[in-house]
Amino acid sequence: MSAPARAFTMRNVQLLRALFAAVAALMITFSSDHSAPVGLSVFSGFVLVTALIQVLAAWLVLPAGSRWPQVLLAAFGIIAGMASGVPAWRSDDLFFVVVSVWAIVTGGVEFLAGIRARRTADPLARDAITIGALGILLGVVLLLIPAGFVQEYTIDKAGTFLLSGIILGVGMFGGYAAIVAVFLGIAGLTPKRADAVAAATAPHAAVGAHPATATDTDQSAASAERGGER
Repeated sequence: MSAPARAFTMRNVQLLRALFAAVAALMITFSSDHSAPVGLSVFSGFVLVTALIQVLAAWLVLPAGSRWPQVLLAAFGIIAGMASGVPAWRSDDLFFVVVSVWAIVTGGVEFLAGIRARRTADPLARDAITIGALGILLGVVLLLIPAGFVQEYTIDKAGTFLLSGIILGVGMFGGYAAIVAVFLGIAGLTPKRADAVAAATAPHAAVGAHPATATDTDQSAASAERGGER
């Protein structure tokens, strides 16, 4: 009897991560305020919920010995979420420090986990490598944006506007969340290569039983013939 299918799988983990990444991206996109308090509040909620999903993945989905990446990612997410969740601490400098460090560290963990999983032909390895690389890229880009950058620009018939480092930083995080949402959403809704390979090889396995049966029959007939000759 085959084991019952799990109700919560890595596909569910990917879809949940995509859902909350999309929520974070939409909150930033449709907010006219890209200040540090708004960016850190959205970031805090995003990483804390993502950490909860990763804890569930380690507990309910992954076997022992494969849980360390999700546990590490959840731990760093909780630390970053708590640090950015204190309203009195929400400043431009805190945004760049916390988000960039979180992005580089968690991106590096997920990237390395994907590299290790790739050696075992894990179909989810490519997803981990891509998401990890995106996190590292976000962290590097945030480090390159000066926190005190301020630039005025004018649009004809629209007026003068102010572009600052924190506006760019919050916008970059929103863009990262949108890309993660799209990528993980597609990955979660697309049948995995392992499923396709199993489906493709199943008919061949069934057909392969017939030649073995025929060989056994021929061997039995040959033995009977030798016995008759004796």
